[in-house]
Amino acid sequence: MLSINIQTPETVMIMLRDKFKQRRLSLRLTQEGLSKRSGVSLGSLKRFEKSAEISLHALLKIALVLECLDDFTTIADPKLEEINSIEELLNVKPNKVPKRGSIK
Repeated sequence: MLSINIQTPETVMIMLRDKFKQRRLSLRLTQEGLSKRSGVSLGSLKRFEKSAEISLHALLKIALVLECLDDFTTIADPKLEEINSIEELLNVKPNKVPKRGSIK
């Protein structure tokens, strides 16, 4: 069965908001408690849980307290190619990462 997964920045923000709120509740933290522990203002935390808007810095501070900061370390990692045989493995060439971008 073909699975179509169309995500937008907005849907990902909403998904993160919901997951972070559930994580906070599972750790039995109030918004105020999370605010104090993370150093993120209570207003920013409330705005995040209502509208999904937050700075990356504040989100990472919250993730540290909610014990999920390590999840952010794999974002944008290169995708690994699927290898199905020894021959394919032997023919794999290392990807060179360019030193600069280019306009396309």
